[in-house]
Amino acid sequence: MALYRTGTCRLTTDGGGRGLRQCLVLLYQPCHLSTSQKPQGVLPLITSKVKHLNAKYERFLERKFPKFYILYSTFMKGARMLWIDGKEVTRIRRRMKSQGIQYHQLPYGDMEKLRQFRRDLIKATPVIIISAPPFANYLVFVLMYLFPRQLLIRHFWTPKQQEEFLEIYHNKRKDVYEDVLDGLLQSLPSVTERTLQDQIRYLVTQVQQGIHPKVANIEQVRTAFSGPPFCMSNLDVYQMRSLSRIMFLTPHLPAFFLQRRLRSHIFEIHHLDHALLQCGVQELADEEVKRACYIRGLNSAHLSIEDCRKWLRCWLQLSETLKESEASLLLHSMVLLSANYLQSLER
Repeated sequence: MALYRTGTCRLTTDGGGRGLRQCLVLLYQPCHLSTSQKPQGVLPLITSKVKHLNAKYERFLERKFPKFYILYSTFMKGARMLWIDGKEVTRIRRRMKSQGIQYHQLPYGDMEKLRQFRRDLIKATPVIIISAPPFANYLVFVLMYLFPRQLLIRHFWTPKQQEEFLEIYHNKRKDVYEDVLDGLLQSLPSVTERTLQDQIRYLVTQVQQGIHPKVANIEQVRTAFSGPPFCMSNLDVYQMRSLSRIMFLTPHLPAFFLQRRLRSHIFEIHHLDHALLQCGVQELADEEVKRACYIRGLNSAHLSIEDCRKWLRCWLQLSETLKESEASLLLHSMVLLSANYLQSLER
């Protein structure tokens, strides 16, 4: 684009006088300006500066305080992951509202995202509140160091901590396996049909002896779990407390709340199973398969991905045949199908 500008010149007067006269001269000066670039705004400059200072601060921590840097980087990465999950959950909920979709109608990935985010948010709420005031996040670092398993969600665990803590949680489940199995045997006299009594006793005895049962053997006793004494509404309080520990729920609640929470969580898993049957186990990534096995009672840390997929297909085979009135059997199968699976592979 060509521009014109004015300039100043000096002319001598006639007669060679020393006086000078100023005049304006219109100068033509071609000047080509690009219209493709816009001036940089203030906000991008500030953002760039903050990123630069933050990167510099992180390099300083990594160099001078390497142990603290691990905590700091884990916290920052976890906060970003939690924020991304929150945005994804918001997107899912908006779609549910706009399209009139119910929770059980969602695809498996969206359903699992909502389930996990809700549990993460409940556990993370105290830490979020503590870290809200300025500079209070340093207190969170102290909590991360002292009580990482009890106070922090998986986003804020290091890979080593995640492996260690999942093992600890599963060992807590294993501690009540015998309580769940003994509870079934103690309630057997209340089963009116003798054949069902024998089948349940045989099934439980197999598991107690370290034998992994077949899905067909579990399906045989399904009718006993749709009514007293094993249906959800007739479980005694001691059995519900043991099953609550299996599902990582607090057992220190009145019987009414224990029953309600167990029912809600096992129905949720049942809905997840139906969604997973539609998409297929083969469509899940390896990490998703291991997580799916873990929430259904199996410690997948020491299993190959193929063994995990095989177990998950067996679980889905059982879940597909059960009605909601038989959900108690699915709940007990978190012990029946998981207790001896690893040992059965080693034989």
